[in-house]
Amino acid sequence: MRKHMTLLASLALAASVAVAGGHTIHWGYSGHGGPEHWGELSDDFKMCMLGKNQSPIDLRTDTAYETKLTPIVFDYRAKAVDIVDNGHTEKVDVARGSTITVDGITFELKQFHFHTPSENRIDGRSFPMEAHFVHADEHGNLAVVALMFKYGQKNEVLEKVWKRMPDKAGVKHAFTMSADEVTALLPKNKSYYRYNGSLTTPPCSEGVRWLVLKTPVTVSKEQVRKFARIMGHANNRPVQPINARVILK
Repeated sequence: MRKHMTLLASLALAASVAVAGGHTIHWGYSGHGGPEHWGELSDDFKMCMLGKNQSPIDLRTDTAYETKLTPIVFDYRAKAVDIVDNGHTEKVDVARGSTITVDGITFELKQFHFHTPSENRIDGRSFPMEAHFVHADEHGNLAVVALMFKYGQKNEVLEKVWKRMPDKAGVKHAFTMSADEVTALLPKNKSYYRYNGSLTTPPCSEGVRWLVLKTPVTVSKEQVRKFARIMGHANNRPVQPINARVILK
């Protein structure tokens, strides 16, 4: 039960703070609350420092194990209902009813959010931005679909999100986006890399299925600049050691 609560509770960690043991714990992306210190801030965050299967990582495709990965079955049927600036990212919450199926298990889409620059890398390459589509099964196990953005034409679907994006931490806006529009954020080619990892924010809980789409979609430089201006800082955790993990392709 504790694992279940920890994973799901971490999806809604407080904007600029997390409360643990009755104390207010500040964490961020620089300074004394930066990623290199997360594991020191709270006993609840120890995994950030001690974990062996942490995310993000640099996916090296030349050493990845080639296998026939079963396609991810996307079945997005629910609309987005709001967008919130939680102090660490812009998070779009989705109504119940959208799912993916992996390993014969159904995971429901809870939310998607953004990081700039990208958190995961592919063959050492960092992308201007990365989106994480966070899903949970009935037991609270998580599966994250990671989508990379490359510079190019303005992303018209993303622009709808950007127009409703709050510009202050703790602010939530009502926001409607159809299931078809959420699906349209993804590339047509949904082949992916897979690895076992963690949340990329405290408490850095492990046991997360990471499904990193191989095909990026475009975003304009102005769209990335707008997000970066609102965040006020980069919001990507540095890549973590792969250790004994196997990357599947």
